[in-house]
Amino acid sequence: MKILIVEDEVLLADSLKALLTQKGFSVECVYDGEDGKAYAETGIYDLLILDVMMPKLDGYQLARQVRTNRCGTPILMLTARSSLEDRIAGLNAGADYYLTKPFDTRELLACINALLRRQGGQVDELVLGSTALDLASCMLVCGENSIRLSAREFDVMRILFQAKNVVVPKESILAKVWGYDSNATENHVEVYVGFLRKKLQAIGSNVRIVSIRRLGYHLEIESPC
Repeated sequence: MKILIVEDEVLLADSLKALLTQKGFSVECVYDGEDGKAYAETGIYDLLILDVMMPKLDGYQLARQVRTNRCGTPILMLTARSSLEDRIAGLNAGADYYLTKPFDTRELLACINALLRRQGGQVDELVLGSTALDLASCMLVCGENSIRLSAREFDVMRILFQAKNVVVPKESILAKVWGYDSNATENHVEVYVGFLRKKLQAIGSNVRIVSIRRLGYHLEIESPC
């Protein structure tokens, strides 16, 4: 799960990133509303965490603009402003939940998990054909056989499992796995797809990664001979 934190208090943003990374999330931070908007609208994040009082665009403006641009990513708004009017303003701007500072980290984690469950993000495994991708252990499992994936292999495999037979463009995989501002190239995607093909073969899976020239990749279940 990828989370974007938009918070101008650098120490708070970095501490939230450390907490959520420890809990297994992939987290990126930006420190003003304009950068937050640019990152959010890539569509590569599963959750946005927004501060309200920020330079360039405040949290209300940011939420309103990404919603206007049809970004449906869940939004958790964090702010010291706790009046009823402020909460209503945040929800009306497009936030899904409004959490006031200071907050208990247990409440923050509960809110995050609730929002991700609502999006269908909290499941134990993804299954296709004879093979399951265990989201907790980062293992590919086929019958009695299993193999562990590296972090990037897991991210690529999860994207393909979620898309199933829908073709996923290389540039989409690149942005979601390596990040919006990464220097990685499409060759990195090809290399990791190669790793995954070998691991699927090693566990005897009937799932294969099909390459569609100039388009991308999708998963296919092999027919029995």
